[in-house]
Amino acid sequence: MRIDATDVHKAYGDVTALDGLSLSVPSGSTFGVVGTNGAGKSTLFRILVGHDRPDAGTVAVGGTDVTTDGRWIRERVGYLPEHVGFPDGLTGREVLGFHSRMRGLPSDGRVSRAIDRVGLTPAEADRRVSGYSNGMCRRLGLATVLLPDPDVLILDEPTAGLDPRGVDEFHAIVEEITATTDATVVFCSHVLPEVDRLCDRAAVLHEGRVRAAGPVEELAAVAAADPDAPASEDGLRAAFREAVTDAPDEASEVAP
Repeated sequence: MRIDATDVHKAYGDVTALDGLSLSVPSGSTFGVVGTNGAGKSTLFRILVGHDRPDAGTVAVGGTDVTTDGRWIRERVGYLPEHVGFPDGLTGREVLGFHSRMRGLPSDGRVSRAIDRVGLTPAEADRRVSGYSNGMCRRLGLATVLLPDPDVLILDEPTAGLDPRGVDEFHAIVEEITATTDATVVFCSHVLPEVDRLCDRAAVLHEGRVRAAGPVEELAAVAAADPDAPASEDGLRAAFREAVTDAPDEASEVAP
């Protein structure tokens, strides 16, 4: 399902979060969003899932304006925020059952399927979440997002705070989702190598605008051709540096 943001503005008091941001995410793609703190990533995501409204501009998912049909958006867009929390007294399976009932989803085995999809064992699913590791909590959070089989997944810094094993496990889950479904995945991260690994396209946000966007390989190739780029930089890191340093007035789209 395609995502389109057009000339989106959002301010909180005197602080400008989005300043004419425009972005298109092709249906079925795995799209990376990178940027420094304060670039506008989380604000964009909150608008995408209906948690906030733009001051101006439009954001549409599958052609539907996110401000006009909140229920439709919630049914089709799954959002995993950077920080997730669950009641300590519940087991993972009980957490998923609660989320399923709150959304009015049918009792058709989707809780067990979600547990399987994120790699939790039955024993882990029946353990109280107070005993979960950070990686298990993050996988449980993803399982709650997968319950309604969304058409769009928005993952906001999903591997932040995880150890290397937890990062690898989460990457494997995302790769399985993209290989076996038609879901559009938007993956936000400040760790550029994981965007390079998981995503086919990416955008660099800086000061509330898109500064560069396109296929990951082409973004990297364009930056690598810069004779002033440090030799130690990989392509995507160079693309990020160039985008936030040059900060052009309009986004640089390297390919259609």
